[in-house]
Formats: sequence, C-alpha cells, structure tokens
Amino acid sequence: MTATRSEHCVIACAEAWRDAGEILASPMGLIPSIGARLARLTFSPDLLLTDGEALLVRPDGTPEGWLPYRRHLDLVTGGRRHVMMGASQIDRYGNQNISCIGDWARPRRQLLGVRGAPVNTLNNPTSYWVPRHSRRVFVEKVDMVCGVGYDHAAGARFHRIPRVVSDLGVFDFDTPDRSMRLASLHPGVTVAQVREATGFELAVPDEVPYTREPSADELELIREVLDPAGTRAREVGA
Repeated sequence: MTATRSEHCVIACAEAWRDAGEILASPMGLIPSIGARLARLTFSPDLLLTDGEALLVRPDGTPEGWLPYRRHLDLVTGGRRHVMMGASQIDRYGNQNISCIGDWARPRRQLLGVRGAPVNTLNNPTSYWVPRHSRRVFVEKVDMVCGVGYDHAAGARFHRIPRVVSDLGVFDFDTPDRSMRLASLHPGVTVAQVREATGFELAVPDEVPYTREPSADELELIREVLDPAGTRAREVGA
C-alpha cells in the first residue's frame, strides 16, 4: 500500500512522541491528533491523551481517567507534557507567532493572541505542525514572539523544540547555533522545493533522508481505525 503525503505527515507527527513514556501529549490540529493516537497504539503505549478539559482518554476518545486542571498545570510546568502547536510564523531559531501580522502596536492582521505559547515553550517540550509550508510562515524573523525559540530561551530548564513538521518535511534544531535544519523530506519533495518555500537559509545536510514509510499495520490503523473518513487529506491536500 502506497502512503499518501498526509499519511507521511501523520507518521512524522507520531514520531515526536516515540518512546516518550508517561507524559501528556497535547496535539493541536487534526494530523497531530491522529499522530499522537497512532503513537499511543504502537510505539508509545504509556502516552497520556486528554480531551483538553478534565479527562484522560483512550485513542478512541472513551474516558480513561480524570485530569483536573491543577494536575494538568503540574504536568505543563514540570516538563511532563509535549505539545504540538501550530504556527502562523516560525523563524530559524524556532520562535513562533500566533498573535498578529505586522507591528504588534498596529498590526495588519490580528490572530489568536499569545495564549499559552510562552508557558508551553519555556516549561515543556514543544513541537510545531505547519500544514502549508511557505515563506509567509517560515520567516526570517517573526513579527511577535509568542512561542520562545532557542535564541530567547537561555536558562529555561525544560525548553526544547524536538521537531517542526510541515507538508514538505521534518525539521529540527540539531545544529551548533540551534538554527533550523532540514531533517527529512517527505517522499516526492526535493531540497530545492523546501528552500524555495522557506524565507531564511536552512541548514541542509549533504544527504537528507526521506521521512520513514508507515508500516502496513500503521496504515491500517490510520485508514481503518483512527481516520476512516479520510479527513487527514483535507489538511494537506493529499
């Protein structure tokens, strides 16, 4: 069975929680949510999933336990949560913007607001999901820092950005200056395409691997159990 682009994105998101142990997964967005549930059903069986309110849930959404908000905050501020957020803008050091486009005092466009991004990024691992990789999102410098990148996180005990997943590939910050690096390409994507769609100079290894293929069992789980309606394709168009 040939995997689609959206299924490679699901796999790339799931890998963010590989062997994570008993930590809280907080995926934001459809494909990250499918990825977190896939990880729980396969290589991260101790992963905790939440309904975002007061319950721990199984991958099918049925209640598994109680997670009052005070306990949720304990996990958030103690590094025992790994959130995967979206980004309206993200720069070479992993600073994320979801608040506004343009000068914050008089923005051209108002977005979500800062919300919980600073607490997330300074207190527990934070990855990002970008369904449309473009120069409008991957920018030289964000208009406002909401999620904190490596150049602003000195002394933050639990700050870590394990990965950025887009519809073109997977990116990390495994470089001497903690700038963004191309870690893998989704099948069918070229380095030239990624560079063209990125508004800053990426670190690119001499050889860039492809994002791994899902196994037959993983594909069955994605297609038959986790997303039988195929809604994942709407997020990336494939």
